[in-house]
Amino acid sequence: MSTLLSFVIPCYRSELTIEMVVNEIIETVSQRDGYDYEIICVNDFSPDGVYSVLERLAAENKRIKVVDFARNMGKHAAVLAGYARASGDYIVNLDDDFQCPVYELWRLLEPLEKDECDFATANYNRKKQSGFKNFGSTINLMMASVMLEKPMSLRFENFSIMRRFVVEEIVKYDKPYPYLEGLVYRVTRRISVVMMEERERGDNKKTGFTFGKSLSLWLNGFTAFSVKPLRISSFLGAFISVFGFIVGAVMVIRKLIYPEVQAGYTSLIAAVLFIGGLVLMVLGLIGEYVGRIYICLNNTPQYVVKRTINLEEKSNSSLIGN
Repeated sequence: MSTLLSFVIPCYRSELTIEMVVNEIIETVSQRDGYDYEIICVNDFSPDGVYSVLERLAAENKRIKVVDFARNMGKHAAVLAGYARASGDYIVNLDDDFQCPVYELWRLLEPLEKDECDFATANYNRKKQSGFKNFGSTINLMMASVMLEKPMSLRFENFSIMRRFVVEEIVKYDKPYPYLEGLVYRVTRRISVVMMEERERGDNKKTGFTFGKSLSLWLNGFTAFSVKPLRISSFLGAFISVFGFIVGAVMVIRKLIYPEVQAGYTSLIAAVLFIGGLVLMVLGLIGEYVGRIYICLNNTPQYVVKRTINLEEKSNSSLIGN
């Protein structure tokens, strides 16, 4: 009996490379006996001709399945939509821009087949992206290390593979604001890293991951899987209160010892602005949590599917969310 590999590809702005990625997957899997494949391409409301390319590929090969979103929902939602429709023994996640070295698939799969881990991710010796993107990735890595208690050495990349039970647990999350690293890390800590080289993009386009999307992803990880920010706010408030009491006591004592000392207007204004800014920041953080809770209670869909190809949806309700 063949081992089925499900490849999940979120597609956005790369109509020139998606066919190259699909062909490389088919060629790579055909190199070894005992393996079969399905390719699930999720079109995240691409502004160009991605869907027409996917439609043609799916017509030529029934193992290529397409999920077409009604509007742009973000990469992590697109990946979850693919996971929900994957039926393989192992599920592979990769991008549509040809940067993921698909020919390294067997090295990535090896630690899972040896039962050394439940999830394996590539780790690139050098990220071939802009300095701004590298900076954002570093900030996200630091945030995940603090919020999720994930080792700094563990870096999730855009090329990974996992056992089926991991995906089955991940797709139980049907709320908005998905954050894949947090979802994976709360299912399993048996994670392996495989070193390899990332390729250049297969086209001349820039990444569609803008500053706004990076910030949104950072907020998802910051608030979705931990209450640590609220606890930090509490400790910070307590620290400022104690600090303010000590400073106030020192100023009173100084005034009693040296009556001629005039109260400082500048220091007073600085203290008011600092404490006022801190209060507003904490209130904003609490508001972010409350707002996300409200949106979740409103049953806001994680994604909305417009149509599918080579997939049988169970019911109309399955087209909304997960």
